[in-house]
This record gives sequence, structure tokens and C-alpha cells, in this order.
Amino acid sequence: MTGIAGGIVGGVVNLVVEGEALAIEHRMIDGARSQPLVIFLHEGLGSVAMWKDFPDRLCAAGNFRGLVYSRPGYGRSTPRPHHVRWRPDFMHREAQLVLPALLDALEIDVDAGVDGVAAWLFGHSDGGSIALIHAASFPQRVAGLVVLAPHLFVEQKGLDSIVAAREAWRHGDFRDRLARHHDDVESAFWGWNDIWLAPDFRNWNIEALLPAIACSILAIQGRDDQYGTMAQIDRIASALPRTELLKLDRCGHSPHRDRPDAVIAATVHFIAENRIRPAVTSAFSEHNHVIKETT
Repeated sequence: MTGIAGGIVGGVVNLVVEGEALAIEHRMIDGARSQPLVIFLHEGLGSVAMWKDFPDRLCAAGNFRGLVYSRPGYGRSTPRPHHVRWRPDFMHREAQLVLPALLDALEIDVDAGVDGVAAWLFGHSDGGSIALIHAASFPQRVAGLVVLAPHLFVEQKGLDSIVAAREAWRHGDFRDRLARHHDDVESAFWGWNDIWLAPDFRNWNIEALLPAIACSILAIQGRDDQYGTMAQIDRIASALPRTELLKLDRCGHSPHRDRPDAVIAATVHFIAENRIRPAVTSAFSEHNHVIKETT
């Protein structure tokens, strides 16, 4: 099922991943094949709808194509069965199995070594972590990364905020506000909340994967982020010198909502600077990274 309106193609595509049938909600922001393709990877409670018009604004500003989709368990995609609990490797599964299967099903060739064009990944929160894992797993397929408030490891600050989200769900209006964005809001919330608060998730850490990433990175974080500290993006820069950091004042966990103009401007500049080079080389010195701090 697909629909077309104003250069946007959307619908549901069917996949089979490890024997599991999945229907994935998605929409394409169309453009010429010569334009950079940006793949948007949403946060832990996100979906196509929760991005609102940000992908369209970014793609219009940079003359990009875009792919926006809801991961299994979110939005209009196949819900997580209520008896199933995600494993600590759930983000690896999304990065290494689900995203490649989605691109294959949509016939999007992102293998820069053949006739395809490597993609640019734009990931927020859990989506930022998934972007990093995907880039480490398939370096030839990724032209560059823009990660907003990504998680490399578990911090107590983040766990405290996830506990607070659970209380808001149980005793406030959080459930009602979230329900408009998901067919099965219980699937979306408890899949995310349960795994992040699971005892066997506390040692989750993806720092060992970072050296396998071959592309340049723009890492963005708000100074008022309630789910993580600047240590998350600082460690990316320490491990990968081809990293540009953007640290934003007056900004919480969602820079694209709190400071959209700053995020769009930085992303458009980052892609413009890096797309003139081969997909797996960098615009930055191999021994230095650029840190921007903005008010």
C-alpha cells in the first residue's frame, strides 16, 4: 500500500526478518537520484508521525531525498507482541537486520562500492545508537552520520529519567499524548521502558564498535538533556577524530525539536562539506575534531 502527495511517497512495506513477518510504516521524501539520501532513525518512543515536519524541512533546506520509517513496535508498523521482551541486543538487531531488509524491500541501493549511493543516517537517541551500529557494521554503505543525543553506554541519569517517564505514564497524561502516534501504544512504551530498566541492560555499551566506523560524524547534544551527559558524544570524538560536535544551550534531549534551525543549518553544512569526498573518507583531519558550541 502506497500513496503519493507533493513529492512524498508513503505506505507499508512487508519484510521477513529471522522468520518474523514485519510490516514497516515508511514514507519517502522524493528527489533526483543524484541528491543525497538521508535516512531518519527515530528515538526510543518515536515514529514517522513524531518527526512531524522536521524531515521535510531538512530535506528542503539541503536538497536531499529522505526515508522516514517506524521501527517494529512503533507507529503503524507491526507492534511488539505484549508477551515479548526485547533483548539487550535489540538495537543491534535493528541496525544489522531490520534496516538492511527494509532497504532491500524498498529497492534502495546504498552500496557505494557498486552502482549505489551511500546513505546519510540521521539518528536521534536510540536511533542515533542504531545509526552508529549500522555504520560500524556496513561502513561502505554509509556516507556520513548525524547523531542527536545518541547512547553509547548506560548512565544513571538516563535511567532516572526513564523511571520518571514510567511514573508519568502511570499517573499522568503521557500515555494519552503518546497514543496518537502509535497503533499499539502499550507495545511502544513498555518495549522501550522494560529493556532500558532491565538489570541485564545496565552493562550495554557500543564503544568497542566505534573504530569500525569509516565516515565523518556530526554529533549533537543539548546541555539540558535529561537522558544523557556530554560524555556520550565526547567519547565519540575521542574515539573518532573525524567527528564534529555541536553542543546546544537551551536544548534538552530532542535537539531537532528544541533547536531545529541550528540542527538544520549544521546538518546541511556537514553534508555539503563531506559529500564532495569519497563516501568513506572525511572532511576533517584524522587528528583533530571541530567543536562548535552555540547559544
